[in-house]
Amino acid sequence: MNAKITATAHSVPERILTNKDLEQFVDTSDDWIKSRTGIKQRYIVNENEANSDISTQIAKSLLKKRNISANQIDLIIVGTITPDHYTPSTAALVQKNINASNAWGFDLSAACSGFIFGLETGANFIRSGQYKKIMVIGIDIMTSILDFNDRDTCVIFGDGGGGAILEPTQNNFGIIDSLLCMDGSGGKYLIVPAGGSRNPANIKTVNSGQHFVKQDGKTVFKYAVKGMADVSYKILSRNHLTGDDIALFIPHQANKRIIDATAERSGISPDKVLININKYGNTTAGTIPIALNEAIEQKRVKHGDYILISAFGAGFTWGSILIKWESK
Repeated sequence: MNAKITATAHSVPERILTNKDLEQFVDTSDDWIKSRTGIKQRYIVNENEANSDISTQIAKSLLKKRNISANQIDLIIVGTITPDHYTPSTAALVQKNINASNAWGFDLSAACSGFIFGLETGANFIRSGQYKKIMVIGIDIMTSILDFNDRDTCVIFGDGGGGAILEPTQNNFGIIDSLLCMDGSGGKYLIVPAGGSRNPANIKTVNSGQHFVKQDGKTVFKYAVKGMADVSYKILSRNHLTGDDIALFIPHQANKRIIDATAERSGISPDKVLININKYGNTTAGTIPIALNEAIEQKRVKHGDYILISAFGAGFTWGSILIKWESK
Protein backbone atom coordinates (compact mmCIF):
# COMPACT_ATOMS: atom_id res chain seq x y z
CA MET A 1 0.00 0.00 0.00
CA ASN A 2 1.38 3.38 -1.02
CA ALA A 3 0.40 6.84 0.15
CA LYS A 4 -0.85 9.31 -2.44
CA ILE A 5 -1.41 13.04 -2.24
CA THR A 6 -5.10 13.87 -2.61
CA ALA A 7 -5.03 17.62 -1.90
CA THR A 8 -2.49 20.43 -1.74
CA ALA A 9 -2.66 24.01 -0.49
CA HIS A 10 -0.45 26.89 0.52
CA SER A 11 -0.73 30.19 2.34
CA VAL A 12 1.52 33.19 2.87
CA PRO A 13 1.06 36.44 4.79
CA GLU A 14 -0.38 39.47 3.01
CA ARG A 15 2.62 41.72 3.59
CA ILE A 16 5.31 41.79 0.88
CA LEU A 17 8.91 42.85 1.53
CA THR A 18 10.78 43.59 -1.69
CA ASN A 19 14.52 43.92 -2.18
CA LYS A 20 13.98 47.63 -2.64
CA ASP A 21 12.29 47.73 0.77
CA LEU A 22 15.28 45.96 2.31
CA GLU A 23 17.60 48.58 0.85
CA GLN A 24 16.00 51.09 3.19
CA PHE A 25 17.29 49.46 6.38
CA VAL A 26 19.82 46.77 5.35
CA ASP A 27 23.23 47.42 3.78
CA THR A 28 22.40 45.61 0.56
CA SER A 29 20.94 46.15 -2.90
CA ASP A 30 18.33 44.69 -5.19
CA ASP A 31 20.99 43.73 -7.76
CA TRP A 32 23.19 42.06 -5.15
CA ILE A 33 20.33 39.92 -3.81
CA LYS A 34 18.98 38.91 -7.23
CA SER A 35 22.40 38.03 -8.66
CA ARG A 36 23.33 35.77 -5.73
CA THR A 37 20.01 34.22 -4.80
CA GLY A 38 17.41 34.89 -7.50
CA ILE A 39 15.09 36.47 -4.90
CA LYS A 40 13.08 39.60 -5.74
CA GLN A 41 10.65 39.66 -2.82
CA ARG A 42 9.34 37.64 0.10
CA TYR A 43 6.19 37.59 2.27
CA ILE A 44 6.47 38.42 5.97
CA VAL A 45 4.00 38.23 8.83
CA ASN A 46 2.38 41.23 10.42
CA GLU A 47 2.56 41.94 14.14
CA ASN A 48 0.67 39.32 16.19
CA GLU A 49 0.57 36.90 13.22
CA ALA A 50 2.18 33.55 13.99
CA ASN A 51 2.87 30.11 12.60
CA SER A 52 -0.39 28.53 13.73
CA ASP A 53 -2.40 31.29 12.02
CA ILE A 54 -0.88 30.49 8.61
CA SER A 55 -0.93 26.74 9.31
CA THR A 56 -4.63 26.88 10.14
CA GLN A 57 -5.34 28.65 6.85
CA ILE A 58 -3.47 25.87 5.04
CA ALA A 59 -5.37 23.18 6.95
CA LYS A 60 -8.77 24.72 6.20
CA SER A 61 -7.89 25.06 2.52
CA LEU A 62 -6.83 21.40 2.39
CA LEU A 63 -10.13 20.27 3.90
CA LYS A 64 -12.10 22.43 1.48
CA LYS A 65 -10.19 21.18 -1.56
CA ARG A 66 -10.56 17.55 -0.50
CA ASN A 67 -14.20 18.18 0.46
CA ILE A 68 -13.89 16.40 3.80
CA SER A 69 -14.57 17.39 7.40
CA ALA A 70 -11.87 17.96 10.00
CA ASN A 71 -13.02 14.97 12.07
CA GLN A 72 -11.98 12.67 9.21
CA ILE A 73 -8.31 13.58 9.73
CA ASP A 74 -6.41 10.93 11.70
CA LEU A 75 -3.04 12.62 12.13
CA ILE A 76 -1.53 16.10 11.74
CA ILE A 77 2.22 16.50 11.14
CA VAL A 78 3.72 19.99 11.03
CA GLY A 79 7.29 20.35 9.79
CA THR A 80 8.66 23.57 11.27
CA ILE A 81 11.52 25.11 13.22
CA THR A 82 9.55 28.24 14.11
CA PRO A 83 6.54 27.06 16.14
CA ASP A 84 4.35 29.46 18.09
CA HIS A 85 5.73 27.97 21.33
CA TYR A 86 8.03 25.18 22.47
CA THR A 87 4.84 23.66 23.80
CA PRO A 88 2.05 23.17 22.89
CA SER A 89 2.99 22.02 19.42
CA THR A 90 1.79 23.83 16.33
CA ALA A 91 0.04 20.59 15.35
CA ALA A 92 -1.99 20.77 18.56
CA LEU A 93 -2.97 24.38 17.86
CA VAL A 94 -4.05 23.50 14.31
CA GLN A 95 -6.02 20.52 15.61
CA LYS A 96 -7.88 22.83 17.99
CA ASN A 97 -8.43 25.57 15.40
CA ILE A 98 -10.00 23.27 12.82
CA ASN A 99 -11.72 21.07 15.43
CA ALA A 100 -10.10 17.86 14.21
CA SER A 101 -11.52 15.94 17.14
CA ASN A 102 -10.28 12.51 16.03
CA ALA A 103 -6.71 13.54 15.18
CA TRP A 104 -3.49 13.41 17.11
CA GLY A 105 -0.25 14.94 15.87
CA PHE A 106 3.15 16.41 16.43
CA ASP A 107 5.71 18.90 15.13
CA LEU A 108 8.74 17.63 13.24
CA SER A 109 12.03 19.55 13.27
CA ALA A 110 14.18 19.08 10.17
CA ALA A 111 14.56 22.70 9.00
CA CYS A 112 14.33 22.99 5.20
CA SER A 113 13.79 19.23 4.92
CA GLY A 114 10.81 19.36 7.28
CA PHE A 115 8.11 18.80 4.67
CA ILE A 116 9.77 15.86 2.93
CA PHE A 117 10.60 14.26 6.28
CA GLY A 118 6.94 14.79 7.19
CA LEU A 119 5.75 13.24 3.94
CA GLU A 120 7.88 10.15 4.51
CA THR A 121 6.66 9.86 8.09
CA GLY A 122 3.04 10.26 7.04
CA ALA A 123 3.44 7.79 4.20
CA ASN A 124 4.65 5.13 6.61
CA PHE A 125 1.68 5.71 8.91
CA ILE A 126 -0.52 5.15 5.84
CA ARG A 127 1.41 1.99 4.95
CA SER A 128 0.77 0.65 8.45
CA GLY A 129 -2.91 0.36 7.50
CA GLN A 130 -4.05 2.07 10.70
CA TYR A 131 -4.38 5.59 9.26
CA LYS A 132 -6.43 6.74 6.28
CA LYS A 133 -6.15 10.53 6.12
CA ILE A 134 -3.05 12.40 7.23
CA MET A 135 -2.41 16.13 6.99
CA VAL A 136 1.22 17.16 6.46
CA ILE A 137 2.13 20.84 6.69
CA GLY A 138 5.52 22.43 6.02
CA ILE A 139 5.84 26.01 7.23
CA ASP A 140 8.21 28.51 8.75
CA ILE A 141 8.00 32.07 9.99
CA MET A 142 11.67 32.80 9.46
CA THR A 143 11.39 36.50 10.25
CA SER A 144 10.87 35.47 13.88
CA ILE A 145 14.52 34.32 14.05
CA LEU A 146 16.19 36.72 11.60
CA ASP A 147 18.78 39.34 12.49
CA PHE A 148 18.30 42.18 10.02
CA ASN A 149 21.81 43.39 10.82
CA ASP A 150 23.14 40.19 9.25
CA ARG A 151 22.83 41.18 5.61
CA ASP A 152 24.10 37.86 4.22
CA THR A 153 21.34 35.92 5.95
CA CYS A 154 18.33 38.17 6.41
CA VAL A 155 17.80 38.76 2.66
CA ILE A 156 17.36 35.06 1.95
CA PHE A 157 14.32 34.10 3.99
CA GLY A 158 10.56 34.67 3.96
CA ASP A 159 7.45 33.45 5.77
CA GLY A 160 4.80 30.99 4.63
CA GLY A 161 4.06 27.36 3.98
CA GLY A 162 1.90 24.72 2.42
CA GLY A 163 0.58 21.26 2.96
CA ALA A 164 -0.88 18.05 1.60
CA ILE A 165 -3.34 15.33 2.55
CA LEU A 166 -2.08 11.77 2.28
CA GLU A 167 -4.37 8.79 1.71
CA PRO A 168 -3.88 5.14 0.75
CA THR A 169 -3.73 3.85 -2.81
CA GLN A 170 -3.60 0.24 -3.93
CA ASN A 171 -2.08 1.16 -7.26
CA ASN A 172 1.58 1.65 -8.13
CA PHE A 173 1.18 5.38 -7.63
CA GLY A 174 1.83 7.93 -4.92
CA ILE A 175 5.07 8.08 -2.96
CA ILE A 176 7.02 5.23 -4.48
CA ASP A 177 10.48 5.85 -3.06
CA SER A 178 12.39 8.11 -0.70
CA LEU A 179 16.00 8.65 0.27
CA LEU A 180 16.50 10.71 3.42
CA CYS A 181 19.81 11.63 5.07
CA MET A 182 21.25 13.43 8.08
CA ASP A 183 24.72 14.46 9.23
CA GLY A 184 24.78 16.15 12.63
CA SER A 185 28.38 17.24 12.19
CA GLY A 186 27.08 20.01 9.94
CA GLY A 187 24.88 21.48 12.67
CA LYS A 188 27.37 24.18 13.63
CA TYR A 189 27.19 25.77 10.18
CA LEU A 190 23.47 26.61 10.36
CA ILE A 191 22.17 27.06 13.87
CA VAL A 192 20.14 29.13 16.32
CA PRO A 193 22.65 29.05 19.19
CA ALA A 194 20.45 29.95 22.17
CA GLY A 195 17.00 29.24 23.55
CA GLY A 196 17.30 25.51 24.14
CA SER A 197 18.59 23.56 27.14
CA ARG A 198 22.22 23.88 25.99
CA ASN A 199 22.12 27.67 26.17
CA PRO A 200 18.88 28.82 27.84
CA ALA A 201 17.51 32.28 27.24
CA ASN A 202 18.88 35.04 29.46
CA ILE A 203 19.78 38.70 29.18
CA LYS A 204 23.22 37.89 27.78
CA THR A 205 21.91 35.60 25.01
CA VAL A 206 19.27 38.13 24.01
CA ASN A 207 21.65 41.09 23.96
CA SER A 208 24.22 39.17 21.92
CA GLY A 209 21.68 38.08 19.29
CA GLN A 210 22.07 34.37 19.95
CA HIS A 211 18.37 33.69 19.31
CA PHE A 212 18.77 34.54 15.63
CA VAL A 213 19.71 32.03 12.95
CA LYS A 214 23.45 31.97 12.19
CA GLN A 215 24.71 30.63 8.88
CA ASP A 216 28.10 29.98 7.32
CA GLY A 217 26.78 30.61 3.84
CA LYS A 218 29.73 29.33 1.81
CA THR A 219 29.93 26.05 3.70
CA VAL A 220 26.19 25.47 3.57
CA PHE A 221 26.16 26.24 -0.16
CA LYS A 222 28.90 23.66 -0.82
CA TYR A 223 27.18 20.91 1.15
CA ALA A 224 23.73 21.76 -0.24
CA VAL A 225 24.84 21.49 -3.85
CA LYS A 226 26.46 18.11 -3.26
CA GLY A 227 23.75 16.76 -0.96
CA MET A 228 20.74 17.66 -3.11
CA ALA A 229 22.46 16.70 -6.36
CA ASP A 230 23.69 13.33 -5.09
CA VAL A 231 20.43 12.25 -3.47
CA SER A 232 18.38 13.28 -6.50
CA TYR A 233 20.65 11.34 -8.84
CA LYS A 234 20.69 8.27 -6.57
CA ILE A 235 16.92 7.99 -6.21
CA LEU A 236 16.47 8.18 -9.97
CA SER A 237 19.19 5.59 -10.57
CA ARG A 238 17.82 3.04 -8.16
CA ASN A 239 14.38 3.34 -9.76
CA HIS A 240 15.91 2.91 -13.23
CA LEU A 241 14.91 6.40 -14.27
CA THR A 242 16.73 9.35 -15.77
CA GLY A 243 16.06 13.05 -15.79
CA ASP A 244 14.18 12.56 -19.07
CA ASP A 245 11.56 10.48 -17.23
CA ILE A 246 10.79 13.25 -14.74
CA ALA A 247 7.86 15.50 -15.63
CA LEU A 248 8.54 17.99 -12.85
CA PHE A 249 11.40 18.61 -10.44
CA ILE A 250 10.51 20.56 -7.29
CA PRO A 251 13.68 21.49 -5.39
CA HIS A 252 13.97 23.31 -2.10
CA GLN A 253 14.01 27.02 -2.91
CA ALA A 254 17.16 28.16 -1.08
CA ASN A 255 19.25 29.58 -3.87
CA LYS A 256 18.84 29.50 -7.64
CA ARG A 257 22.45 28.45 -8.14
CA ILE A 258 21.90 25.39 -5.92
CA ILE A 259 18.74 24.55 -7.88
CA ASP A 260 20.50 24.83 -11.24
CA ALA A 261 23.42 22.67 -10.10
CA THR A 262 21.11 19.96 -8.73
CA ALA A 263 19.02 19.82 -11.92
CA GLU A 264 22.13 19.61 -14.10
CA ARG A 265 23.63 16.77 -12.02
CA SER A 266 20.35 14.85 -12.28
CA GLY A 267 20.02 15.40 -16.02
CA ILE A 268 16.76 17.32 -15.66
CA SER A 269 16.17 20.01 -18.27
CA PRO A 270 15.50 23.54 -16.99
CA ASP A 271 11.95 23.60 -18.37
CA LYS A 272 11.02 20.79 -15.95
CA VAL A 273 12.28 22.63 -12.86
CA LEU A 274 9.82 24.62 -10.76
CA ILE A 275 11.42 27.82 -9.46
CA ASN A 276 9.49 30.35 -7.41
CA ILE A 277 12.22 31.61 -5.08
CA ASN A 278 11.95 34.98 -6.80
CA LYS A 279 8.48 35.46 -5.26
CA TYR A 280 8.79 33.85 -1.83
CA GLY A 281 12.44 33.64 -0.86
CA ASN A 282 13.43 30.69 1.30
CA THR A 283 10.48 29.73 3.52
CA THR A 284 12.47 26.76 4.83
CA ALA A 285 10.02 23.85 5.38
CA GLY A 286 7.44 25.79 3.36
CA THR A 287 9.21 25.96 0.02
CA ILE A 288 8.34 22.54 -1.40
CA PRO A 289 4.64 22.43 -0.42
CA ILE A 290 4.17 25.98 -1.75
CA ALA A 291 5.79 24.99 -5.03
CA LEU A 292 3.86 21.71 -5.23
CA ASN A 293 0.54 23.47 -4.81
CA GLU A 294 1.47 26.05 -7.43
CA ALA A 295 2.35 23.24 -9.82
CA ILE A 296 -1.05 21.62 -9.28
CA GLU A 297 -2.88 24.94 -9.70
CA GLN A 298 -0.93 25.66 -12.88
CA LYS A 299 -1.76 22.16 -14.21
CA ARG A 300 1.90 21.28 -14.62
CA VAL A 301 1.20 17.74 -13.38
CA LYS A 302 -1.00 15.06 -14.90
CA HIS A 303 -1.91 11.47 -14.08
CA GLY A 304 1.07 9.12 -14.29
CA ASP A 305 3.73 11.84 -14.17
CA TYR A 306 6.87 11.30 -12.15
CA ILE A 307 7.60 14.16 -9.73
CA LEU A 308 10.93 14.47 -7.96
CA ILE A 309 11.24 16.63 -4.85
CA SER A 310 14.51 17.33 -3.05
CA ALA A 311 15.60 19.44 -0.09
CA PHE A 312 18.62 20.31 2.02
CA GLY A 313 18.55 21.99 5.41
CA ALA A 314 20.11 22.56 8.80
CA GLY A 315 21.11 19.53 10.76
CA PHE A 316 22.43 18.84 8.17
CA THR A 317 19.31 17.15 6.79
CA TRP A 318 18.57 16.34 3.18
CA GLY A 319 16.66 13.96 0.99
CA SER A 320 14.57 13.26 -2.06
CA ILE A 321 11.17 11.71 -2.69
CA LEU A 322 9.91 10.21 -5.93
CA ILE A 323 6.18 10.45 -6.63
CA LYS A 324 4.09 8.91 -9.39
CA TRP A 325 1.14 11.23 -9.56
CA GLU A 326 -2.36 9.79 -9.28
CA SER A 327 -5.16 12.11 -10.26
CA LYS A 328 -8.50 11.92 -8.50
